Amino acid sequence: MLTFQGKSVINKTAIGKIFVYKREERQVIQSKVSDISAELARFHSAREEAIVELRHLYGESAKTVGESGAAIFEMYRIMLEDVSFIEAVENIIAAESINAEYGIAAVSDRFQDMFSGMEDAYMRERAADVKAVSKRMLRILSGDTGGMPELAEPVIIVAEDLTPGETVQLPKEKVLAFVTVQGSPNSHTAILARTMNIPALVRTPLPLDDAIDGKLGVIDGENGLLYVEPEEEILTAIEARREAEEEKRQQFLSLRGRESVTLDGRKINLFANIGNSEDLPMVLENDAEGIGLLRSEFLYLGKKDYPTEEEQFAVYKTVAETMVDKPVIIRTLDIGDDKQADYFKLPKEENPAMGLRGIRICLTRPEVFKTQLRAIFRAGTYGNIAIMYPMITSMEEIRRIKEIVSEVKAELKGEGIPYKELKQGIMIETPAAAIISNELAKEVDFFSIGTNDLTQYTLAIDRQNPELDAFYDAHHPAILKMIQTVVENAHKAGIRVGICGELGADTSLMQDFLQIGVDELSVSPSRILPLRKMIRESGVDKR
Repeated sequence: MLTFQGKSVINKTAIGKIFVYKREERQVIQSKVSDISAELARFHSAREEAIVELRHLYGESAKTVGESGAAIFEMYRIMLEDVSFIEAVENIIAAESINAEYGIAAVSDRFQDMFSGMEDAYMRERAADVKAVSKRMLRILSGDTGGMPELAEPVIIVAEDLTPGETVQLPKEKVLAFVTVQGSPNSHTAILARTMNIPALVRTPLPLDDAIDGKLGVIDGENGLLYVEPEEEILTAIEARREAEEEKRQQFLSLRGRESVTLDGRKINLFANIGNSEDLPMVLENDAEGIGLLRSEFLYLGKKDYPTEEEQFAVYKTVAETMVDKPVIIRTLDIGDDKQADYFKLPKEENPAMGLRGIRICLTRPEVFKTQLRAIFRAGTYGNIAIMYPMITSMEEIRRIKEIVSEVKAELKGEGIPYKELKQGIMIETPAAAIISNELAKEVDFFSIGTNDLTQYTLAIDRQNPELDAFYDAHHPAILKMIQTVVENAHKAGIRVGICGELGADTSLMQDFLQIGVDELSVSPSRILPLRKMIRESGVDKR
C-alpha cells in the first residue's frame, strides 16, 4: 500500500481505478521566418481561435457552475485582448523575424516573471493565468485538438495539475475524483471542483508513472489522503464511510415536500441562489421554497452587446413559470468589480470593489436600467416575482430608483403592455445601509443581507486576496451585531429580512440566526435540504 498526503478540496470519499493523465509538453523551438506578415497572421489567427474557444468554455461552464465559477475563462479572454500583450508578441516577431510560437512563449515568460515578482498576492497568481493562455495558443498553432482522452470507465484522475478549462470539461459520469501534484485549495480549479461536487486533493506529492497508474485508489477527503492498493482495513473503513454518506443523502431527500419549521413552530423560508435559468433543475430537485437571488448579470456577461428587453423577458418569464407561485427575487444588474463586460466600457479602477458597480451603474445608465425593469415588470404577470436592488448606501438612491420605476410603469401603461405591481427590496451589503436600515426599511418591502460584501466592507479586507485569509473572519462580532441591527429595524417596520450570502449556509451560525430572528436563508441549491434538516431539529435558544 502507498499513501500520499495532499490538501483536501472537498470532504468526500472515492474508490476506483487511477488514471494518470499526462499532457504532451512540446518544446518551443525558435526559428527564423522570411514572411513576417504571414507569421503575424498565424499569431492573430491562433489568438482569435483561442478567444472563440474561451467564449464557448464560458458559456458551457456557466450552465454547470454558474457565472462566478466560469469567470476565469472571461479573464483569460481579456488577457488575449490586452493591447500590451498583443503588441509585445507582434514586436518580437517583427524585430527578430522569428516564428509565432517562440514569440508567444518569450512574451509569456516575460509576463510570468513580471507577475511572479509582484508583492500583491492576487497579481502573483496571474502568472499561472498567463501560462494557461499561452499554452492554449501554442496548442492551436501545433494543430493539437487538446483535451483529455476519452475515458472507458469511471476513474480517479491523477495529474501534475488541471486547468480550469480541463476541470469544467471533465465528464462527470466518468470522473470519481481527481488528485493533482500542484494546485491550491483556493485555486480556480479547486473552486470548480467544489461547485461540481467532485472529490479532489491538491498539492499531493506523488509519482505520475506505473507505480500508481491503473491501480486501485481510495480518496479520504476528510484527512486529505490518497491510498494506492489500500489494505483491506482501509478499504473497508472508506466503504463504510461512503455508505454513511449515501444514507445521509437519502435522509436529506426524504425531507422533500416538508416545511422548514423549527421545533417551537417558527417557519424559516429556505430559498435558492442561482446564476442562470439552467440552475432550475437543481432548485426543483432540492425542493427550494423559492429563489432568493437570481443573479441577472448572467444575461450580460459573455456577450458582445447589451441583452434586449425581449431576451431578458423570455428568461425571467421562464423562471417565473417554472417556479409557479413560489417567490422569485430578481436582483437587478450587478456588473462591476470582478464581473466585467467589455461593451459597458467601464473605466479602469484602482479599487473596483469600491467603484462603479451595482446600483451605481444602473443609476448612471438609466437606459440600461429601464430596459431591465421593463422586462422584469412584464414577466411579473407570469409568476410571483420581486425585485431587489444591490449596493444601496443612501435614501437618495431609493428615491431615484422609485422615480425610474414610476417612469417605466407609465411607459408600459401608455403602450398598453400588461405588467404587475411587484414587491421591491434592497440588499444590505454596505455598513452605510446597515446603519440607516431603520430609515430604509420604511421605503421598501423587504431586506436581503449580502454577507459576502458586508463582511468585506466592514472588516476592510479584500475577500479575494488569499494573503488576508487569516484576517478574514465572517464570524466577527461586528458582523453578527450588524445583522441583528438590520433584522430588528426591518421587523419594527413590518418587513421581512433574509440572508443571501455564503454565511447563510454556515450551520454553526444557525442558532444565532434563529435567535436574531432572520426570516429567510437563500443558499446554493445543494444546501437546501441539509439546512432544512437542521432547522427542523432546532429551536430558539432562550438563554
